[in-house]
Amino acid sequence: MAEAIARHWIDRSLLGDRRDVFIASAGTSAANGLHPTAETVAALAARGIEHDGVSKPLTADMIRNAQVIFCMTSGHVAAAQGLLGDDDDGDKITRLDPDVDIEDPLGSDQGAYDSLAERFMHLIPLRLKGVLGDEDRAGD
Repeated sequence: MAEAIARHWIDRSLLGDRRDVFIASAGTSAANGLHPTAETVAALAARGIEHDGVSKPLTADMIRNAQVIFCMTSGHVAAAQGLLGDDDDGDKITRLDPDVDIEDPLGSDQGAYDSLAERFMHLIPLRLKGVLGDEDRAGD
């Protein structure tokens, strides 16, 4: 869901002309190749966003090649940092919401997914603007 929403902001130039930005999603304990849940697809569709991605596990190489890694929880941050061992790239890993963990709605009702999608619609552009250095644009 986060990847699809981030792409939505980037692909529609809602954060300025940033179509060269690469967005990817991977999980610290994700299985490889699973499709989004029906609830995720419905939450995205309600916001005019299509997504056909599949899950993939996070790797140390993905982290090393990224400018920033946003995680949903402190546990995810620790797991991602653990993939790097003693590598210095661990400081680019942070929570998407710096103040609180964002719990995965897996197994919850549609309302939980809709609530998460709405939260992502507001939080993701703010965080992307910070990374992209585009403080004056988008989503305000």
